[in-house]
Amino acid sequence: MVNKEGLKERRDRILHWLFQIGIWIKGFDGVLELAGGILLLIVSPHALNHYVMMMTQGEINEDPDDLAANALRHMARNLSVSSKHIGAAYLLGNGVVKILLAIGILRGKLWCYPTAIVVIALFVCLEIARISMHFSFLMLTGMLIDTLIIMLIAREYRHIKRQHT
Repeated sequence: MVNKEGLKERRDRILHWLFQIGIWIKGFDGVLELAGGILLLIVSPHALNHYVMMMTQGEINEDPDDLAANALRHMARNLSVSSKHIGAAYLLGNGVVKILLAIGILRGKLWCYPTAIVVIALFVCLEIARISMHFSFLMLTGMLIDTLIIMLIAREYRHIKRQHT
């Protein structure tokens, strides 16, 4: 016979573990975005184009129609100084926000939970808008992961609030 309380405890532990993994992923994503923003600021458009061409050459040799490699090459080729600064500001801002929210949540700061829900929900709205214009399985996957992380944060927040009352 299955013990319902035991199953509930096991489910709660698994969901808490998934929550923690999701927050660490968001924090790591923030670090990557911060590094990308810094790189965009310090690398010239010409040098960036050269690096992208070198990094994608093997993929292009294997498959000249590779969507990701060609998209990266197109973006690097057409990168202006102003779009580079906009991209850097976007990455730096996102990175800092994600890192601060992840640290706050991992330290148990209650205000970070609803803030993170709102911020990630805004990213999901942006992802939906981008998907509606140019469908991408990668973007869809990211959006679904972000939605799952929102649900896990909300669940964890409700759990913590119950413990404090």
